[in-house]
Amino acid sequence: MRLEPKVSSSDGETGSREDAAENAPSLPRKVQSVLFMCAMNAVRSPMAEALAKHFFGKSIYVQSAGARKGEPDGFALAVLDEIGIDLSRHRPKSIEELEEWEGLNFDLIISLSPEAHHKALELTRTHAAEVEYWPTVDPTLFQGSREQKLDAYREVRDGLMRRIKTRLQR
Repeated sequence: MRLEPKVSSSDGETGSREDAAENAPSLPRKVQSVLFMCAMNAVRSPMAEALAKHFFGKSIYVQSAGARKGEPDGFALAVLDEIGIDLSRHRPKSIEELEEWEGLNFDLIISLSPEAHHKALELTRTHAAEVEYWPTVDPTLFQGSREQKLDAYREVRDGLMRRIKTRLQR
C-alpha cells in the first residue's frame, strides 16, 4: 500500500499532492514565441503577425506562415495601413520555407484556418509546441463593393487584434 502525503487547501480540506495538483488552476506560461498560420500567408496570418509585432514589439518573437504560399493582398495592406501598421514588406511563405530558413522553435502555434490547423497538428508530431485554433473568416471570399470588402477585412483585423491582445498579454 502506498501512502500519499497530505496537503491542506485554504478551505481546510486535506487530500493528496496529486489531488491538489489536479485541482489547481493551470496558469499558462508566458509565450515567448508565436507562429500564426493560415492557408496561404497572404491575409489572416500576416495581419496577425503584424498586429502582434505592433503591440508586443520585441518582447515576443512573432512569425507567420501558410499551409501553402499565396500572393500579397492589397486589402490586407490597406486595412492595416488605416491603423498605422505597414504590411508592405511582407512576403508570403509556406511553413516548409519557414522551417528551412529558420526552423520551427515556437512555444505557441495559432492556426486561423482549417487547413492550417491540420498542418499545425502535424507539426506537433516532431516539434513541441502548444497549438490553438482560432477559426477566422477568410475575407477574400466576401463579394460586394470595394468598401464592403474592406469592411470584411476590417472585421478580421479587429477580431484578431482583440484576441492577440488578450492571449499574449498573459
